[in-house]
Amino acid sequence: GTMKRFRRHGHESQRDKHKQDLYQFNKTVEHGFPHQPSALGFSPSLELLAIGTRSGAIKLYGAPGVEFMGLHDENAAVTQVHFLPNQVELVTLLDDNSLHMWTLRAHTGMSELLEIGRFTLSGPPGAPPSVTRVTAVLAHSSGELLLLGTEGGHVFVVEVPGFRQLEENNISVEDDYVGRRNLECVETLHENPLNPRQVLIGYSRGLMVLWDLDRQRPIQHFLGTQQLESVWWMEDGGNILSSHSDGSYCQWTVTGGDPQTEPEKQETPYGSFPCKAISKVIQLPSKQGPPFLIFSGGMPRASYGDRHCISVIHSKTHEALDFTSRIIDFFVICEPSALVVLVEEELVVVDLQTEGWPVIQTPYLVPLHCSAITCSHHVSSIPLKLWERVQAVGAQQNTHYSKKPWPINGGQNLAPDPPQRDLLLTGHEDGTVRFWDASGVCLYPMYKLSTAGAFLTDADPNDNMNQGSEGEWPPFRKVGCFDPYSDDPRLGIQKIHLCKYSGYLTVAGTAGQILVLELNDEAAEQTVEATVVDLLQGQEGFRWKGQARLDVREEPVLFPPGFQPFALVQCQPPAVVTAIALHSEWKLVAFGTSHGFGLYDYHQRNKIMVKCTLNPSDQMALEGPLSRVKSIKKSLRHYSPDKLTKHDTRHHLQEINARLEAEALQEMELAPVQRKIEARSSDDSFTGLVRTLYFADTFVSDSSHSTPSLWAGTNGGAVFAHVLRVPSLERRAEDPVVAHAAKEIQLMHRAPVVGLVVLDGKGAPLPEPLEVAHDLARSPEMHGSHHLLVVSEEQLKLFTLPKVSSKSKLKLTAVDGSRVRRVGVAWFGSRTDEQLESSLVVLTNQGELHVISLPSIKMMVHYPCIRREDVSGIASCVFTKYGQGFYLMSPSEFERFSLSTRWAVEPRCLVEAPLQMRPKNPSSPVHRDQACTPRERRARDHHLCLLRPNTVSPLNPLHADQPPFTLSASASASASASASAQFTAATRANAVVFGLKDWQLRQFCF
Repeated sequence: GTMKRFRRHGHESQRDKHKQDLYQFNKTVEHGFPHQPSALGFSPSLELLAIGTRSGAIKLYGAPGVEFMGLHDENAAVTQVHFLPNQVELVTLLDDNSLHMWTLRAHTGMSELLEIGRFTLSGPPGAPPSVTRVTAVLAHSSGELLLLGTEGGHVFVVEVPGFRQLEENNISVEDDYVGRRNLECVETLHENPLNPRQVLIGYSRGLMVLWDLDRQRPIQHFLGTQQLESVWWMEDGGNILSSHSDGSYCQWTVTGGDPQTEPEKQETPYGSFPCKAISKVIQLPSKQGPPFLIFSGGMPRASYGDRHCISVIHSKTHEALDFTSRIIDFFVICEPSALVVLVEEELVVVDLQTEGWPVIQTPYLVPLHCSAITCSHHVSSIPLKLWERVQAVGAQQNTHYSKKPWPINGGQNLAPDPPQRDLLLTGHEDGTVRFWDASGVCLYPMYKLSTAGAFLTDADPNDNMNQGSEGEWPPFRKVGCFDPYSDDPRLGIQKIHLCKYSGYLTVAGTAGQILVLELNDEAAEQTVEATVVDLLQGQEGFRWKGQARLDVREEPVLFPPGFQPFALVQCQPPAVVTAIALHSEWKLVAFGTSHGFGLYDYHQRNKIMVKCTLNPSDQMALEGPLSRVKSIKKSLRHYSPDKLTKHDTRHHLQEINARLEAEALQEMELAPVQRKIEARSSDDSFTGLVRTLYFADTFVSDSSHSTPSLWAGTNGGAVFAHVLRVPSLERRAEDPVVAHAAKEIQLMHRAPVVGLVVLDGKGAPLPEPLEVAHDLARSPEMHGSHHLLVVSEEQLKLFTLPKVSSKSKLKLTAVDGSRVRRVGVAWFGSRTDEQLESSLVVLTNQGELHVISLPSIKMMVHYPCIRREDVSGIASCVFTKYGQGFYLMSPSEFERFSLSTRWAVEPRCLVEAPLQMRPKNPSSPVHRDQACTPRERRARDHHLCLLRPNTVSPLNPLHADQPPFTLSASASASASASASAQFTAATRANAVVFGLKDWQLRQFCF
């Protein structure tokens, strides 16, 4: 017995080592645009941009590929971000009034973003909270001081980076002009550009005081009477601009003498009628000619009060840049060469050096959700020829962008070049498909395909984003690409499949439309041939109550270079397309809806077969989605009332309803109502809905001859197999493709079938169409028996072919109501061994990832990945062929993860301090989730902190490369007591170092 047990133990540890070689879970990078940004900062010396969000995230970006992310423990919004001048530190202010110090520290040749301190102002005992509520922050150019203006009119001085209050330096303006009652809030603090020892304090009622930091007394008063919004001190040091709540700005002269009772000049740029506040104004000299004046807001209240504008005035040119979402903040990169604007839904950079002020295309922070994302499709290892062709047609779409290079170039990108070219395709609500270069850290837009051209829609041709009419005042110009409105929600893309070898693409939509497209480098005029397919097959007693189909244009349409549709299949009833499959070698497309599935030959452009899967009791499938009140309520939550009412009245309620309807159906199909584990009865609604389609060359009728076949799996646990007769190449254009029903399997537990895979004689999944022809996969093993793997929501079942007898199964669902939501085949390999092995990757409705071995169907590893409440995140997940994946962590951001030790795409970058920076050694970092390496920073998505020896964590608070704290004797003694005590002691030491007032230990969860 002992011998046997010992042997098994050895085998186990070998298997564990094998798992460690192949699998490792990491969230690696976030692509897209941060959800709900709330603050913007910029360091001219580091050339880094920082964005803070309402959920407490802080993101830094430099040259493409240089990016960092941190997360505040407090779930509070970041309201301000300030880099310390010429340092690698930055300060954030949160709406809970706490200040946080972050630094970019180099560690093993790479920088990481760490939080090194936090602080809250403390006022005199018994003082009201307004005395210390911070409203304005000035990071002094010395790099040693922070000036903090508060709601109660005080200015506190704090030493950085240690956050020590210098109470003797606090500024208290008490004199004839300033009654304590009138001060109100400090709106702005500004340093004299020529003399850093002078600071301008602006109070919200309009008074501004010039203060001498050395003599601690006022130098000059500026007696503004209008409510103050912002201040700009011009480069010459002699003039100040102030902007106000009535839409005006004023210019004042700095004399250092008598108070100025009136401004030198006062302008209301869009005046005569009442205007909205100018929230920020800046003026910069230009190399040639007059200065640039740039300000946000100031629009006439009655007629344009709802516009989000930044006005740029230079010489005789005046433009009001009109954005489609709220302006958060902006800054100008000096010379002035570029205007960088952060709005709620995108980052827009305007080239101020080129005539016409064109926009510069962003290499990162791209708004993925220009139109809402409805589906995604990933294709690995794109052949160079196809890649270059897609790049070329994409470049032709971008001629309106500036030719200037991207102006933010801080840091060095140290990541190796990606090993292959990968595409991520996203389908959108407006009928577009966007192609993204997903090979590296930056998700870069390559090409945009619009399918709307093939249909007649209500699009108003005059409604495009062109310039305003000549002589229009204010001189509006639409900028940015965020446009959430769809001309017709039926255009929404639901499924995408691209064959990277042949260049054929098929996309399917919300109203039963399936388009087959081909890549053409030239524009071409062509008629799209429509084939209508009746999926009900004349079944009696069924009446479709949902949306009507889209009308196809009958006349030839001029399609731009790129993917051009040449064939269209229209399902009747026009329900959402729920599954598609493309076989480019046989030139066939299979498609399915909640009513059945069909097969179309796009070479001869005719339908081959249709199978109705409706159960006589599936009345639900014909109601149209509105019968599901629950889903509608859920959809309504996505649309805040201000979004619906504010925009042009052209988008009627009817459209909104149609969109809700499409969404409701989509949600219902992605996240079917959770049912009990026991067998589902056949009277459940939507049993006929087709969840998956799969082409395979395998043994369906007998074990000696393989034949092409089509497999379909439904929501009711049924699998249908059809044998196909595909004519030889020379007869392919004349002879028909023939399909006949061969097999039907009904799973006993009737759980929805979410995936089908055929394994060859060696247990490997069959290669993709044309993969063998391109020498990119070995031919499948046709000796030895093939197996069909059926993945249902509840279990994996392996059947032998052609007999379809059950061989083995793996039950994935314990009693916890876990259901399979997403499934994919992926190839894994160790870092040292060239050999790859295939596995099945599964995501459940609990947000857990499982990797399952093939063909033995054993559970290898599982990891928590997405919060289970995040239904849309789970529904949006796509797997790549090499063990990576993407899911939407918000409507505008993909989280990228990797399950593979061999393939992971993550930022690796270094930011070095500017030359003039003083050497300093800020004290050790305190917090775990900010001090993670990029891979470990995602503690917020699952309550698990992955630990590494060099990571700051509760068990290891000190970096190996930092001097340890000198602890008091008692602290040292307790530190050696246990790891947790060690952590407490270290934090105590930190609290001493920082003099923190409100230090509190947080609970760590494992």
